[in-house]
Amino acid sequence: MSTETSTVAHKEEAVYVYEAPVRLWHWINALCILALCITGYLIGSPPPAVGGEASFSFLFGWIRYIHFSAAYILIIGFLLRIYWAFVGNSHAKEIFLPPVWKAVFWEEMLHEVKWYLMLTSEPKKYAGHNPLATLVMHIMFVWGLVFMIVTGLALYGEGTGMGSWQYDWFSSWVIPLFGQSQDVHTWHHLFMWVIICFAIVHIYAAVREDIMSRQSIISSMFSGWRTFRDDRPADDIHS
Repeated sequence: MSTETSTVAHKEEAVYVYEAPVRLWHWINALCILALCITGYLIGSPPPAVGGEASFSFLFGWIRYIHFSAAYILIIGFLLRIYWAFVGNSHAKEIFLPPVWKAVFWEEMLHEVKWYLMLTSEPKKYAGHNPLATLVMHIMFVWGLVFMIVTGLALYGEGTGMGSWQYDWFSSWVIPLFGQSQDVHTWHHLFMWVIICFAIVHIYAAVREDIMSRQSIISSMFSGWRTFRDDRPADDIHS
């Protein structure tokens, strides 16, 4: 009885992809979105009234305060992120300017669709986002955030009143565009669920790619480095 063993060679390559401002924005943005979704849901579906004197708890006031504070942090971070898209490295602008005018972009995106549908077993490796992720993030995340910021400031302007910059810059035209205030509330709340669905898919895709595509995804947003693992039998590696 004989036992055969195979030797597997392990090799890693690394590329610096995500600069510190991008990583910092990513995690602050994630915390802001988490706070906004929780408080936004509670604003749309208020919790039962708290017994006793209102000044003793101020529960709903804190919910609104956290929502508005997280919103302004998100807005400032988003504006700084747009700035960094112009001054950072090439990967910093990927989600803001997907190269949809290139035929190879669509060819590689089709491959990614097949990869996620498990119609192909060979993943392609990208230093930054793959074409499918780039396009989805551009449409659902970037423009989703723009929509939430514009409608959110329009609703906030109702409280600050006429003469405030929120009202003059946003409420004065956004609310008439949608018809009435309640319509803006409805669309703002609906797009919250769009952002939540995007976050679920985003996390799933990141974990799946980290496991199946032999390249780091999650750790890259901590370290900035994208590593590519190559595990093959030694006799398949040619020098």
